[in-house]
Amino acid sequence: MEEFQTIAIFNYAHEIVVIKHLLEQEEIQYFFENETLVSIDPFSSFAYGGIKLKVHFSDFEKVQTLLDHLNNNLKIV
Repeated sequence: MEEFQTIAIFNYAHEIVVIKHLLEQEEIQYFFENETLVSIDPFSSFAYGGIKLKVHFSDFEKVQTLLDHLNNNLKIV
């Protein structure tokens, strides 16, 4: 797991659903650290440091672009 780096941190399990789908669609290797813990006890998210999205270093730039594109298109009025 040393080849995997944290690229984003989320506070709640529902925030990662769309990202999971996009990563699987692009066939990018990833895992979410603390996903199960936070799913079981949502109030513990801050204690564990949130849900950390970790990707392989070779996919880091591709995932960063994907996240930037996602953030730019999800504007709340």
